[in-house]
Amino acid sequence: MAARIYQRPKSAMQSGRARTDDWILEFEASEAKKPDPLMGWAGSGDTRAQVQLQFATCEAATAYAEKYAIAAHVLPTPPRRLKIQAYADNFR
Repeated sequence: MAARIYQRPKSAMQSGRARTDDWILEFEASEAKKPDPLMGWAGSGDTRAQVQLQFATCEAATAYAEKYAIAAHVLPTPPRRLKIQAYADNFR
């Protein structure tokens, strides 16, 4: 049972940083998805892939994984790059 611990990235459709401070523990899929012959939807029998746990800190998520013997690896948060630009720069 493997899992990933990461910090949720900011959506391209949002200007603020709401809900980007939480750390997510997400289980990796243990089996490949296959199409349903009747409906054509992709699915699998792996119910752990549907679970996402939220934690306030990375340490809390790591402690949870260690407590329940989950092999988890932490994905580092990419640095935030700000593009400081004035309105007048549009007319240069």
